[in-house]
Amino acid sequence: MKLNFAKANIDFLGQRRIALVVSLVLIVGSLLLLGFRGLNFGIDFTGGTLIEVGYPEAVELEEVRNQLEVGGFGRATVQYFGTSRDVLIRLAPREGENTAELSEQVLEVLRSGGPAGVELRRVEFVGPQVGEELREQGGLAMIYALFGILIYVALRFEWRFSVGAVAALVHDVIITLGIFSLFWLEFDLSVLAAVLAVIGYSLNDTIVVYDRIRENFRKLRKQTAERVMNISVNETLARTIITGVTTLLVLLALYLLGGAVIQNFALALIIGIVVGTYSSIYVAAAVALVMGVDRSVMLPVKKEGAELDERP
Repeated sequence: MKLNFAKANIDFLGQRRIALVVSLVLIVGSLLLLGFRGLNFGIDFTGGTLIEVGYPEAVELEEVRNQLEVGGFGRATVQYFGTSRDVLIRLAPREGENTAELSEQVLEVLRSGGPAGVELRRVEFVGPQVGEELREQGGLAMIYALFGILIYVALRFEWRFSVGAVAALVHDVIITLGIFSLFWLEFDLSVLAAVLAVIGYSLNDTIVVYDRIRENFRKLRKQTAERVMNISVNETLARTIITGVTTLLVLLALYLLGGAVIQNFALALIIGIVVGTYSSIYVAAAVALVMGVDRSVMLPVKKEGAELDERP
């Protein structure tokens, strides 16, 4: 399959104001959701007990919730874990009870109100202090990654480009987190890893566009900065689409067939890649243009007589 957009004339930069409005609406909406609703942190961050049980036959989650509520576990989170016979139960930390006692109580409640063949598969416990430390360290990891990217792009290209790259990455991260908050999807360590992977993926796309912009500033000397950036985005469009589509195919397979363990991980990557592809096309170059990137910035000014033969 071959896609050739080298001669395309899509006016991406001419639509930057519309894209800016769309991005601002999404970012403000995401920030409001994160500020007032927050994220549905998993036990990796909040602490608590995770219990996996297996049933001899398919069971309804509502029945399991009712049994736990009657048994004194009203705030338990219940979900399928792969099949309708495997159930994952998350409990908030309880003072004065250890993990073994808690899991035995849950198992007794489920057996007393349901089939006797319920069996315990797995029990995990994370203390609230450890969860809080993981949450802080995860947030710092994203900040450090963005700061390192700012320095790297500034050294490789130009500081105005680094502002555009970081703006695109912050755009991607905030919108991804906003969608997780909107649909109240569980945010655990695997999702945090996916968000960090999205930063790397989106940066790679942005660097490809920036590299072509720098190259075209040297070749297209009579074109305006906006025109050069439009041509550059069009020339890299085929690569951006093919890379994004092939990656999404793999992630969709993981999301649909990988089971509950990696479902949110795959979903975070899917959201991030879609948003990251959009930001590489509309946000990164547009911010660089607004910051004043042009030929005089990208190409060093040659001093008069610099090209003369210096032989004695």
